[in-house]
Amino acid sequence: MISAQSLTKRYGSLLAVDKVSFEVEKGELLGFIGPNGAGKTTTMRMLTGFLPATEGRCVVAGHDVFEETMQVRRKVGYLPETPPLYPELTIGDYLHFIAEIRGVPRSTRSRRVGEVMEKVGLSGWEGRILGSLSKGYRQRVGLAQAVVHDPEVLILDEPTSGLDPAQMVGIRDYISNLAQDRTVILSTHILPQVELLCQRIVMVAKGRVVADGTLDAVRERAGHGLRYRIELRGEGLDDTLLAAKVGALPEVEQVKPLSRSEGFSMLEVRAPADPRTAIAGLATAHSWQIRAMERHVPSLEEAFLAIVGREK
Repeated sequence: MISAQSLTKRYGSLLAVDKVSFEVEKGELLGFIGPNGAGKTTTMRMLTGFLPATEGRCVVAGHDVFEETMQVRRKVGYLPETPPLYPELTIGDYLHFIAEIRGVPRSTRSRRVGEVMEKVGLSGWEGRILGSLSKGYRQRVGLAQAVVHDPEVLILDEPTSGLDPAQMVGIRDYISNLAQDRTVILSTHILPQVELLCQRIVMVAKGRVVADGTLDAVRERAGHGLRYRIELRGEGLDDTLLAAKVGALPEVEQVKPLSRSEGFSMLEVRAPADPRTAIAGLATAHSWQIRAMERHVPSLEEAFLAIVGREK
């Protein structure tokens, strides 16, 4: 549904986007993340046809973005970080106007606007002037204008910016439902939302793709994926000696004693593959007691900081 190939954008001597390539299938909800200044917004503007690329090619919904711009725009819904609103219009007038220019048939326009307003939590607000809205409500209107023409592809830049926690839950559920039968790219700094919503992540830094894969793959790419907390007790063995014996296993890369609780040594074990079977065998052979062997599941934030940190 989306195929970006070596997308590059230069502003004079500044290289903002450097040969970015990735693909997104129909029904996929992709998290597009990176630090400020990484090239996320520039890339999304190129994907939607609002900004020409210096080099590279992009196909969206079967159309070349740079040669068939109008066809692409009919099939794409785009929510920029700051929605383009006309402050003097009412919400209802604005969404009817957007629906008209997006080609929603006159016979179904009012019904479609009403449906979308209900989904994003704007029912009953048709007469409110856009210029009087808070940032959170402006964001809701921005999401409504992005989906009012029922596009095949949605590109959302910080869709929950300015929303309170309760509002975030509703919008998050709506985005999840939208992704069931269309392609969605979601860019946000709220990484827990990416973990909840997205099947796959593309991470960019300094204008380049530095990670592309499932959540688990990106976590392991960060070097945090295979880390375990082991709790053992061996008669007469202190933390250091237990750590040394576990660390001598060929399956284990590194062991660090953490603390002691109720006579059990807590160890952090790093390994290239799951070492728990080997550790259990060692414990059985020496009659050690095992209280816990848990894999540490890192957050996306940990992976993000590790990968971006390497790029700096």
